Amino acid sequence: MDVGLLGRAAAMFAVTNVDDLVLLAVFFGQAAGRRGEFKVVAGQFLGFAVILAVSVAGALGAGLLPDGAVRWLGVLPVLLGIRAAWQAWRRDEDEPPPAAGVVGIATVCFANGGDNVGVYVPAFAVTGPTGLVGYVTVFLAGVAVWCAAGRFLATRPGIARLLARWGHVALPAVLIALGVLILVGAF
Repeated sequence: MDVGLLGRAAAMFAVTNVDDLVLLAVFFGQAAGRRGEFKVVAGQFLGFAVILAVSVAGALGAGLLPDGAVRWLGVLPVLLGIRAAWQAWRRDEDEPPPAAGVVGIATVCFANGGDNVGVYVPAFAVTGPTGLVGYVTVFLAGVAVWCAAGRFLATRPGIARLLARWGHVALPAVLIALGVLILVGAF
């Protein structure tokens, strides 16, 4: 498997899920005991599995497009980046919605990560079957790392506040950069 692809997958996961890291820190902060922490982890994996399933299905459907058209799917992350920048500019200091149990956390994960589909579909569509397996593997490992990091952050309020304050600034720039890279064929 291509080490470069694994690096791109890890970077893509990290930048598209910064907001999930903040949510996980909040959820772990609300969790009571091991059972509550298990619900957070299970909900995050379930919600992200749905995001991956939708993204893979979209990428397979993109294979039906004519040659050369797939790279134009890079417009989606650019538009999502512009939307995220607009939302960050208009942003209030809203707290994330409370989630009750595995299904509640999975729903928040999916709703919060729905924009990830617009980034993942074009990247998955141009990578081929082996690359797709690499992306999915790295992303699932990334969810495990994010859960551990979210639990860690839940015990460090200063770090959680910093992520909550600046994570929304980095996200639009990264989405636009990813879209441009897909448009120019770097993926």
